[in-house]
Amino acid sequence: MSIRNLDRMFAPRSVALIGASAKERSIGALVARNLIVGGFKSSLWLVNPKHAELYGHVVYPSVEALPEAPDLAVIATPPATVPGLIADLARRGAGAAVVITAFPPRQPGTAGDMKQAMLVAARPALLRILGPNGIGVLVPHVGLNASFSHINAKPGELAFVAQSGALVTALLDWAEPRGIGFSHVVSMGDMADVDFGDMLDYLAADTRTRAILLYIEAITHARKFMSAARIAARTKPVIAIKAGRFAEGARAAASHTGALAGADEVYDAAFQRAGILRVATIEELFDAAETLSTGVRPRGDRLAILTNGGGIGVLATDALIEQGGRLAELAPETMSALDHVLPPTWSRGNPVDIIGDADGARYAAALECLLSDPNADAVLVLNGPTAVADSSEAAEAVLARLTGRREAVFTSWIGGVSAEVARRRIAAARVPTYETPEDAVRGFLHLVKHARAQAQLLETPPSLPESFTPNAAAAARIIATVRAEGRAMLTEPEAKAVLAAYQISTVPTSIVRTPREAGAAAAGLGNGPYVVKVLSRDISHKSDLGGVVLDLPDAAAVEAAASRIHTRISALAPGARLDGFTVQPMLRRPGGVELILGMSEDRQFGPIILFGQGGVAVEVVKDKAVALPPLNLTLARALMERTRVFRLLQGYRGRKPADLDAIALTLVKLSQLVADQADIAELDINPLVADEAGVIALDARIALRSGAAPSLRFAIRPYPKELERHVTTQKGSALFVRPVRPEDEPLVLEAFRRLDPADVRMRFFATVKEMPHEQAARLIQIDYDREMALIGFAESGDISGPVGIARLSADPDNLKAEFAIIVRSDLKGRGIGACLMRLLIDYARARGIGTLIGEVLAENAAMLALARGLGFSTTPQEAGIVRVSLPLRGPAPSQPF
Repeated sequence: MSIRNLDRMFAPRSVALIGASAKERSIGALVARNLIVGGFKSSLWLVNPKHAELYGHVVYPSVEALPEAPDLAVIATPPATVPGLIADLARRGAGAAVVITAFPPRQPGTAGDMKQAMLVAARPALLRILGPNGIGVLVPHVGLNASFSHINAKPGELAFVAQSGALVTALLDWAEPRGIGFSHVVSMGDMADVDFGDMLDYLAADTRTRAILLYIEAITHARKFMSAARIAARTKPVIAIKAGRFAEGARAAASHTGALAGADEVYDAAFQRAGILRVATIEELFDAAETLSTGVRPRGDRLAILTNGGGIGVLATDALIEQGGRLAELAPETMSALDHVLPPTWSRGNPVDIIGDADGARYAAALECLLSDPNADAVLVLNGPTAVADSSEAAEAVLARLTGRREAVFTSWIGGVSAEVARRRIAAARVPTYETPEDAVRGFLHLVKHARAQAQLLETPPSLPESFTPNAAAAARIIATVRAEGRAMLTEPEAKAVLAAYQISTVPTSIVRTPREAGAAAAGLGNGPYVVKVLSRDISHKSDLGGVVLDLPDAAAVEAAASRIHTRISALAPGARLDGFTVQPMLRRPGGVELILGMSEDRQFGPIILFGQGGVAVEVVKDKAVALPPLNLTLARALMERTRVFRLLQGYRGRKPADLDAIALTLVKLSQLVADQADIAELDINPLVADEAGVIALDARIALRSGAAPSLRFAIRPYPKELERHVTTQKGSALFVRPVRPEDEPLVLEAFRRLDPADVRMRFFATVKEMPHEQAARLIQIDYDREMALIGFAESGDISGPVGIARLSADPDNLKAEFAIIVRSDLKGRGIGACLMRLLIDYARARGIGTLIGEVLAENAAMLALARGLGFSTTPQEAGIVRVSLPLRGPAPSQPF
């Protein structure tokens, strides 16, 4: 389920409170009073067999006695009664229930059974359940306060969704004096049914909601959450605070990656990938909510600071630099303008210190200059109280300059009583204001980070090299052999062979059984030095047992070192099987940087990719970052940039920069390997040596999972290679059809430019001369779990580029999907459109989509004829538009998608 029936929960035409009570301070009494005084204008019914009347309302003895089925039921009765009440509501045809009741801790025969029984009772009627164990829900725009909060919410444009009831009431208490309103306030409770993914899907489409605030303790369905979050974050700001950052302890792992990747870092990676702004504290969440409520949006991270005191300007500057912002370098014309309006003693730089006696006129004049500076993306106005100037006058002057304009201005009036009056006045004008300069800088950078996340969601990655053609079958054979032998760990040579199948460079390696053979192998590798390592299917971390010896000058030294390794390992790990040794040339790359690339699986989000500084001290240095696959080159580069070692890779003190493109490509190859080989549970490449000449893997380890891979293994669905097809149209044109990829944007834009204006109008219902990047990115960078776009290429040498694209976008419940198709103007009449549509229909049917719909201009005779020929019905709409619809029933295609 997803958003089905959530409209009946958040915009109900009738509400029934089951468990209404007269008992003072009981939940049933508090919720009843909130419902009554909250202003809900539609039908409100109270249910309790012990009362005939409460609070001037008739009280019904049971669900069956209600005048009709309620859209929403609020349940505040003992836990054991809840499953039966849900069953009664489902039989009556209710749409949703808010279960405020707290179930006891899960024990055999109690909580688990009751929760499951509740869900089973709801399922046949598709009745949606919020909770249990929440404080309820508030929707101020419809006057709904179905909660036991002591404070009602004002109508506004912020939605707040939280797993903590206490935080819900705290936020309402904070918002009340600030005049901040909400579109929805939702207490999620234990999330037996409705979860964060459902709420994000619902709120993303809600026109009253301008920004979404989340308090998260745990995510239940990672793929649904990621799909919903990515859609929501593209349309409006989403801010999250994640509790329990250090709840996960270290776990035993076969790889460094498994040991290094903490659960909180994975949540951080998920939020970044989805475009969610993460904050660390409740204070930050409140500040971010206040900042967002103003609608201010800075152009970038360059800040100009206007202050009447040097000290507070320095504090703001320190906070800005520490948190990753930049101090704007004022343009010469700005400096000249400031010279004309400020006294000679002003600071003549940024921060712009206009001296402690600055009055309102001076503030307004200086602000005017800074707002005109092309190098300043935003302005922070600071004011400290002085005996010779009026803080309120300065505030009024700033507000007068901003009246009717939405400039990127942030303020901090510092102090107690006198400053509080100014702050309230500024806040009432919807200008961001804070108690301290540090808070103001943080608020500014919240918006900067959000803007960056939005830009990353729409950034077009470079295309992968055409030479990258992994041999997935070869890697699968190696893994199958290891499985057949009952092993969970690949040997180093086996792991390197898997990497080689994905074109990840590895150092040449000879496998031998005895120390004497090791010496002979070294002689065959040419001049030294050499490296010798133990080869054992039972030993993962060879260095820990002294199983690696480096920098051996000649064959004799290799033979002696191998003999010592054998003796040492036999004593330290007597039960380990010793299969022999590996001999490698000692790699000499003086400017090389040792990196670690790895993969492990998170309990919630599935496979994760790790990148950081490698070497034997990797778990001590802990310079790493993680990301959710699949990765493209842009995402790989962003992952690298989140580490300290990235600065080393850019070159320093005469050392040339490493080949950053080669490192990013290796991360993409690793991501593809993880997508193709579901049996892999953990993987390390450590070290991967990188320098200006490229990259090479010196060591690798791969651990296999103990059981079958889950069906939804990735939190973000990888590129569905299985949808690639070589087809022939009914008119004989040979096509290669595949899903679109983010890097296809240049191809699609070029194809768009070659369309006839009439075809553009038929497709977009308007005359469009050029498709902007933002629109193209949204069409191409799709979520394969919710959308699909099939792009066709002619398998003929005289036709280049795409010949047509057919796409669909499904609702969260797969009830219906809207489709669109366009074929290159000069290639009409070759059956391309019909071919792409049949493939799209097959895909939609296999995905379980109920109905495929589209809108066609009435004058588009060719498209209407195609639709009718494929079985679509047609229904005329307003404004010359025809709605076409195809119910998708019957067996799946012979080649299921």
